[in-house]
Amino acid sequence: MEPRNIDKTRRTDSVRALVRGLDILRHVNRVGACRAREIAIATGIPRSTVYRLLETLEEQGYVAFSPTSNRVRVTRLAASLGDGFAVTSQICQVAGPIFAEYAPAMVWPLDLTTYENTAMVVQETTHNRSPLSIDRGMTGFRLPMLRTSAGRCYLGLCPTAERELIIEHLGRIAYPDDVPFLDASYLRPMLRDVQQWSRATRIGEEFQPKTASFAVPVWSADRVVACISVIWTRGAMRLDEALHTMEGPLRDISAKISTTLDA
Repeated sequence: MEPRNIDKTRRTDSVRALVRGLDILRHVNRVGACRAREIAIATGIPRSTVYRLLETLEEQGYVAFSPTSNRVRVTRLAASLGDGFAVTSQICQVAGPIFAEYAPAMVWPLDLTTYENTAMVVQETTHNRSPLSIDRGMTGFRLPMLRTSAGRCYLGLCPTAERELIIEHLGRIAYPDDVPFLDASYLRPMLRDVQQWSRATRIGEEFQPKTASFAVPVWSADRVVACISVIWTRGAMRLDEALHTMEGPLRDISAKISTTLDA
C-alpha cells in the first residue's frame, strides 16, 4: 500500500503546484506586470513557492522578467491561450532588453509608455538605473496626455478618430490643469508640430517644472503603439542641446522595437 500512497501524494502535490501556477499566471495577466512579493501577497502563496513556480513558468515560456526591473509579465505564448492578446505585454518584452542595452550610454532616464484610458502609462523605464534620475518607482505611473511629451506624441500621431475621442473624453473630465491645453489656440499648433516632426516636447512648466522631456513614437503595423521619452533636469541642458545629443539614439531605440514587433 505504501507505493500507492506515495503516488497519491505526488499527484496531490503536482495538482497543487498546477493550481498555484495557474493562480500566478492569472494574477500576472490581470495586473499586467508585478513582482514576486506582490504576487505572494495577492495570491496567498508563499514567496519561495512563487519564485519557484515563476522560474518554471519562465523556463516553459509563459512569463518573462523585465531586464529593467524585477517585474514579471505574461508572454505571447501565455496570452495566446486566451482571447485577449496583451499587445502591451508584447511591446514591453521587446523593449525591455533594448532599454537595458542603451541604458549605459543614455545616462538620462528613459520611459516607455502606452496609452490607457486618457493617460500614458509607464511600462518600462531606466529611472531605477539612471544615476541622473530624480524619480524612482515610475513603472505604472500615469502621465497626463496634454502636459507631457509622451501624451502629446501619442495624441498627435494616433488615428484621427481615436484622437478625437481622447480629446472629447479629456474635455468631459476637464481636469483643471488640462483645461488651458484643451483650447484650440494651443491644441491645433501643438498637434501640427507633433505631426510635422514626429516627436513632442515638454519644457517643464506644464508638468514637473524641474525637468524637461521629449518623446518619439514606436510604430507597429503603421500605427503608433507606444512612445519613448527621455527626461532631464532643465538646468542641465537646453531643449535644442537635448535634441541634438539624444534624439538620434532615441529614434534608434524606437526603430529597433518597431522592427522586432513587425518581424
